[in-house]
Amino acid sequence: MAADIANDGARLRSAIEERLRGSAPGGDPFLPHMMERTPADLAALREFLPAELSRAAVLVPVVEREQGLTVLLTRRASHLKHHAGQVSFPGGRIEAGDPGPWEAALREAEEEIGLSPEHVRLAGYLGDHFVITGYVVTPVVGFVRPGFSLKLDLTEVEEAFEVPLSFVLDRANHVPRERHFAGRTFKGYDIPYQGHNIWGATAVMLTSLCRLLEQP
Repeated sequence: MAADIANDGARLRSAIEERLRGSAPGGDPFLPHMMERTPADLAALREFLPAELSRAAVLVPVVEREQGLTVLLTRRASHLKHHAGQVSFPGGRIEAGDPGPWEAALREAEEEIGLSPEHVRLAGYLGDHFVITGYVVTPVVGFVRPGFSLKLDLTEVEEAFEVPLSFVLDRANHVPRERHFAGRTFKGYDIPYQGHNIWGATAVMLTSLCRLLEQP
């Protein structure tokens, strides 16, 4: 998107609100991947997925800093069975007691990093994404009011950090990367930032936000 908007917190916040207004959770979880993957690629991936995918939600926390918007990310604990040490959004499985993805994302964010729901305002939903561990994930975008304090659950999260949203939205910072799975080569993007490498589903969700904001 235009650099003058990306670097102007107020205009960028308005653009996000406009593009997400009226959005609802759902959609084809495979659709975001069609940007880089062929139908044959998706068919190969589906063979490795369970017949029924579990539902999960993540919070995409956009922090309203005076110097500009940032996105709050976590680095998962290195001892976890799945996605150990990876950069991710706070989130997890949608439980039976959760009214929906928004409530699940808030609950998981509070449990994982101690982010109080009273600091978060719903902006809207990005399209559902699938991950190869067998989940369909709903990304919930929320604006986070400063003044919060974090308390990490070290059994799940080793670190929380913020990245300027203008950096994430700058296509110059999206590094093409090929990865191999199920006998096929898949193209995607990494977003390296100050020793962290944002990749996988987290990078796909961020680039989907980027594409949304680039639309006329």
